Amino acid sequence: MKQTVVYPGSFDPVTNGHLDIIKRAAQIFDQVIVAVFKNPQKTPLFSMEERVELLKKATEDMDNVFIDSFTGLTIDYVKSKKAIAIIRGLRAISDFEGEFQMALLNKELSEDVETIFFMTDIRYTYLSSSVVKEVAQFGGNIDHLVPEAVKKALEKKYFPG
Repeated sequence: MKQTVVYPGSFDPVTNGHLDIIKRAAQIFDQVIVAVFKNPQKTPLFSMEERVELLKKATEDMDNVFIDSFTGLTIDYVKSKKAIAIIRGLRAISDFEGEFQMALLNKELSEDVETIFFMTDIRYTYLSSSVVKEVAQFGGNIDHLVPEAVKKALEKKYFPG
């Protein structure tokens, strides 16, 4: 049986930190579904469709990585894909509390789905989609923070024409 995991997130936009976790998960599991979700507490810069497309471009060389999107409860989506686990990334201790709470809630909702935490590579501990957008908005260099397609998409959003 194939071991499928889901890496859910808003990915607004996908960063090299996200890609690091995706690549590492893809080395361990048979199938990684990167699932873009609509977070009602955030107002995204990119539409869900744009985020899916950027992820597809960024992962096109990864044969066992699939990009999807969903709305609703993550645990319902994970179960619909017959996945064994949810992948979450941790950058710092400050991420742990919220992620731990969500993992416990998901376990309560479905005791047969695990949450697996990946510690970020030290190169990306400071990196977030919010930081990337802020630097890009002011014309800063983001070459080492995001894939080329994301860089171009951010430039188009912030400096059209």
